[in-house]
Order: sequence, then structure tokens, then C-alpha cells
Amino acid sequence: MHKRFSHHSLRNQFRKLLASGHCYHTASVFDPMSARMAADLGFEVGILGGSVASLQVLAAPDVALITLSEFAEQASRIGRVSRLPVIADADHGYGNALNVMRTVVELERAGVAALTIEDTLLPAKFGCKSTDLIGIDEAAGKIRAALEARIDTSLAIIGRTNAKVIPVAEVIERALAYQHAGADGICLVGVEDFDHLERIAAPLSLPLMLVTYGNPKLRDNARLADLGVRIVVNGHAAYFAAIKATYDCLREQRGIESCGLNASELAIKYSTAEEYVEWGEEFMQVKE
Repeated sequence: MHKRFSHHSLRNQFRKLLASGHCYHTASVFDPMSARMAADLGFEVGILGGSVASLQVLAAPDVALITLSEFAEQASRIGRVSRLPVIADADHGYGNALNVMRTVVELERAGVAALTIEDTLLPAKFGCKSTDLIGIDEAAGKIRAALEARIDTSLAIIGRTNAKVIPVAEVIERALAYQHAGADGICLVGVEDFDHLERIAAPLSLPLMLVTYGNPKLRDNARLADLGVRIVVNGHAAYFAAIKATYDCLREQRGIESCGLNASELAIKYSTAEEYVEWGEEFMQVKE
């Protein structure tokens, strides 16, 4: 019988990863079976991505459609069986600072070891881009609210920002604000290369988490670790492989030739992503 771990012990395991001098790569987990597989294969940490949850639960693209209750239910299913610490991508906390507090309560109960709260303006407002950010003070307030809401202080609260869409000086300003607010780590999306990372990391003292999507310019674990990076999210290849395998299995059962689409293209097709783009342009005047 598989050994069971308490949520508190898994959170402490994650804390040890943050406090170590090493860099760890996440397993993309999306249901109880994938979480068990990841633990059995020796992964130190998993992540439930918001985009993956949206596809898995709603068959919808990552446009802030999934609700907190839907996301928390999926996290709870994973937390029930998980033998490795799991990070929850909690997007913008599903609303303002008060909504963030509710998010922390629900995800802590679900058993996650850590959660990220980002400063993206979500859901996108009329005429705004999906990469627009909220103000620094509001974002820092969300971090403080998250810390106030947690009961188990071993649960890690990680502030997240997008280093690709703002100048380095503002990335640093935001990261320092979240650090000052009490965050346990800083998550950076869109770091271009090691020079970019070094400039951002220099004034920070918190452990870093990078969402790299497999960026070949950041494939040096020793150098990442030296710069304070403890967690790397390369993407969610396992989930997209599952989409492709499901499609191919069903297609072969019906004796239908392949449509030639890869996993990402299948996800776009069956999440009807193009419809959402059209609706955004028609009803929200959003053109990326």
C-alpha cells in the first residue's frame, strides 16, 4: 500500500525545496492519477496549472473562465492522493483581495503545498489586453490578504508577475513590493535569458520560481540555482500528450485518418479557442 502524507508534511517538504541550494523542475499534474505517477517517478514537486485546469474541467482556453469552486474541486481530488507537494496556479486569486482570502481558504483545505497569486488584470476588462497588470499597491494587498487568510503557516504564498511585458525596473519594483508584503517566493514569467534574470534577481532575497516554457536560453540548472531559482515550470507537456493520446486512440477506434494536428493544435480546436477570440473582439473590443 502506498504511504500517505499529511498536507502539512507535504508543505514542509516544499519549504525545504525553497530553502535548498538546488533547482527543481515541476511535474504537470492534472488529476489524481497523474499526481501518483509523478510521485512514483521521483518528481519532488508538481503543479496544477490554471490553463490545464481550464482545459480539463471546462474544455475551455485559459481566459479566466474557470471558477474558484471548480479549480478547488480539482485541486482537492489531487490533494486527496498526492504524495508530492503540489503548487496551485491560483491566477489572480479569482477577484480582489477579499476573493484572494477565500481562495487561500479553499486551496489550503484542498491540500496544496503552495499557491501563486499573479498581478495580471483578470478577467480582462473591456478594451484591455490579457497581459495588462493591476497596480503594485493592489497586488501587494493581495499578498498580505493571502497571508492573513492561511491557517497553516507552512502553506507557501508566492507572488507572481510577468517579466516579459514590463521593463526590468518595474519587475524589480513589483517583486520587492511582494517581498516586503511577506510573500514566501517570487514567480517570474517571461524571463528572456540569464542576463535578464541576473538583473531582476540581484536585489531580491526570496527564492524564485520561473515559468520558462522550455526556454533554451535558461537551461542551466546550476546557474539557475546560483541565482536563487528553486522551482522551474517548463510547461505542461504531459497534459498535452494525454490530449493527443486520447484523440489518437478514439480516432483509431473509428478507423479515421489523422487530421495532422499536434497536441497544442488539438487543444485549440477542442477548446473552441477561436470562438473565444471572436467573442472577445465582438463584445470586449480586445485585439491582441
